[in-house]
Order: sequence, then C-alpha cells, then structure tokens
Amino acid sequence: MTSTRPLRVAIVGAGPAGIYAADILSKTDLDVSIDLLERLPAPFGLVRYGVAPDHPRIKQIIVALHKVLSRGDVRLLANVDYGVDVKLDDLRQFYDAVIFATGAIKDAALTVPGIDLPGSYGAADFVSWYDGHPDVPRTWPLEAKEIAVLGAGNVALDVARMLAKHPDDLLPTEIPANVYEGLKASPVTDVHVFARRGPAQVKFSPLELRELGHVPDVDIVVYPEDFDFDEGSMAAIESSNQTKQVVKTLTDWTLVDPSTQTASRRIHLHFLHRPDAVLGDGKVEALRTERTALQGDGTVKGTGEFHEWPVQAVYRAVGYFGSPLPEIPFDEAKGVIANREGRVVDIDGQHLDGVYTTGWIKRGPVGLIGHTKSDASETIRHLVEDVTGVGDGGDVASGDLAGGRTATHADPQAVLDFLVERGVEPVQWADFELLDAHEKSLGEPHGRERVKVVPREEMLQIARGRLPR
Repeated sequence: MTSTRPLRVAIVGAGPAGIYAADILSKTDLDVSIDLLERLPAPFGLVRYGVAPDHPRIKQIIVALHKVLSRGDVRLLANVDYGVDVKLDDLRQFYDAVIFATGAIKDAALTVPGIDLPGSYGAADFVSWYDGHPDVPRTWPLEAKEIAVLGAGNVALDVARMLAKHPDDLLPTEIPANVYEGLKASPVTDVHVFARRGPAQVKFSPLELRELGHVPDVDIVVYPEDFDFDEGSMAAIESSNQTKQVVKTLTDWTLVDPSTQTASRRIHLHFLHRPDAVLGDGKVEALRTERTALQGDGTVKGTGEFHEWPVQAVYRAVGYFGSPLPEIPFDEAKGVIANREGRVVDIDGQHLDGVYTTGWIKRGPVGLIGHTKSDASETIRHLVEDVTGVGDGGDVASGDLAGGRTATHADPQAVLDFLVERGVEPVQWADFELLDAHEKSLGEPHGRERVKVVPREEMLQIARGRLPR
C-alpha cells in the first residue's frame, strides 16, 4: 500500500475523551482522516448524559466539543454500535488505527448484604434516567420518603440534590418532561448521604458542596459527632486548598442553629459511617451502618458500633466501571481495556498493532476534564510514534504500524457503503445539527436553552428530517 494517502483513524466513542483525542490527532504533523463512531444518535457522552441538568456551567464543556465537531475535519458517524454494527476486523478494513474511548457508564459493585433488594439502585442508572438517556426506561420508581445515598463524591451529591430539590426549580434547565413529572410525584422528605471516612477525606468539589447549601427549601443537616480529624486529615487540609475549602464549608454547617432549619426537605451528611447491610423483607426498609474511626493516616476501621436508619430506597454512588468490548483485551478487576500508556495489549503484554485506548476506559473513572486531555495526548503521542517510528526526542520508536497504511478500503466512502449494506444509517454532524436545533426550539418558548429529546427513534427521525408534521 502506498503511504501517500491520509492515515485513516477510527475513534470509537464520541464523548469528551474521543473528541479530545480527535482534536489532538488532527493537530499533529500526520496527514490524517478521522472518523468518530458513536453508539448513540448524539455525541458528547457523559457531558450530555452524565452531568446533572442544573449544572449548566459544566455543560458548557459541550460548547468546546461542539466547535471541534463543527470544524469539518473530523467526521461524526453516530448511531453506529461497535460489537453490533461493526467488529474489529471490519474496522481494520477501513482504518489503519482504531482508538477506543468508550468510557465507563456502569455502576461499580458494592458487596454488602441486601444491596440487591428491590428499592436499591445504582446511581449511574438514576443519572442516565434524569439526563434523558435513550437506553433507559422513561419512568423511575420514586416512592420513598427517606432515602440513603452511599458515596462521598460529586455523583453522590448530584443524586442527593436531584432527589431533594423541588422539581419546579429544575424547570429552567434542560430536564426532560417525563423526569420533571416523575420528580414532581416524589414524596421524599429526607435524603441521607453516607461517607465511610471523615470530612477531610471526601471527594466533593468545593463548588458542588457550596451549591448544595443554596438549594431552595432544602436544609443541609450535619452531625458534630461525625467530625473527627486525625494527623492524616490535618495533613490533607494543609496540603490541599480544595480540601481546606470543603472542610470549612462542612464545619460552618455544624454551627447552624437547628431551630432555624424549617425547610420541607433535608439532605443529611453523615461521615464515619460504613454501610454494613441493606435491610428489608422483600424490599428496602432500612440501612445499617457501622461507625468507623480514623487511624491517623486518613484511613478508617470499624468500631463495632452499628446504627439503623429507616429508609425505603438506597442509591449506591461508589464509582463507575467500564464494560468489556468484543475482541478487545479487558482487565476485569480494574474495569479498563488492557493497555500500556494507551497502547492496547494482549494477554502476553504485546501491543495489538494499530489498536489504542483513551479516557476512562483506559485509566478508570477518575479525574476531571483536564486529565482526559492529557490522557488523550499520551495515547496520540504513542500512535504518532508507531506510525512514524520516531519518538519525541527523535529516537527510533517501536513503529508498530511501521509507517504503513494497512486498511484495504481506505476511501472514506467505503465505510459508509458498508454500514448501509448492514442496514445501519449513521447520524453525521449535519444530521445532529437538526436534532440540536430542534431541542433548542423546544426550549425557546419557555426561556430554556433546550429540552432534550429522549426516545431514540424520535431522535433519529428528527436527525434525518423525518419528524411527522
């Protein structure tokens, strides 16, 4: 094969990780042609389907991602499901390299007795519901007055806030109509958030925590007996301005006079409580926690002191977990694609030529958008080394791709023809722009930026200009 044609690269997953990888790759010295394959009819991944609707500032990340896809040098092929519509051998026909950026959307497991009782839910599933993900049911069982949320990160706060917030206060956002109606019918009065370590060890961001204190008609309740700081805690506070701000906000709440807390709903923040069991006869009726004690280094151990909390629902927000992909080596323990700095490796540690990964499916579901960018940079650097055979310092690299163009059907039209033969009609950027404009038109009469369309078939009809009049 001649090397005069552009290098053809497929990126599977059009969330932030995939789009950043496409952007960085497009700005290298390589002559490259990039396709972004996405399972859903819309791009943007967890920024569209994993951020609470009342966080518009975070959703502004979409503006930057939108600019990348609207430039015209990266082609979007949405509504194409890897492992269903195409397999790895198919992609190798049309592309010289493939980068997997499929993220992590499942809930991490929490192994405590009773966690599978009816009324116990994964936070990721709930987030997908309130964000209008097309692959989850349109309804959600919101029947509990008292709810437990297990976790000490921003997702736990998002879930607690969305459960406790009065839905009328969400109307200015892009919240779908079915979500508003579901939350409107909720009888919730109290949401309890449980963290197994102390206030200095939680993973809340200062901004997210402060916002929690400004939710209308929702009081924040903390318990002075849950506040303990060991040497590890003090070191964390001294070394991190973020931890210092979080601890100050939490400590200030201990000074609030309980008699002034008259809101109709409450979010309780509990520290040094480890979930021991979800209790109930055929459904969730209570949560049992064990009091923990700090050990001097910020870690905790159980004290043998147990508490039971009457709750009718439990949400576990203990992290996300990646899903395996057909034909791609997967680390079941870590929930990531097996890789070395973004190069996908087989069971013997050998690089699968031309196969790479980036984002949460590469390193696990930790870190912020900035980490995702540096992550993509590392992966793209290795891809460039493998194509050119030259490392950053001018040294000879491994050159797995040996500078060659390995795809046998490299014409960009070839993959489209293949998909059409398979009965797959990709949603390209111009198609998505129709959906984008439609959602904005739904929101405009109500002073909202957009109203998200939820059903997949309706999304596809709009994107294809076939919405019934």
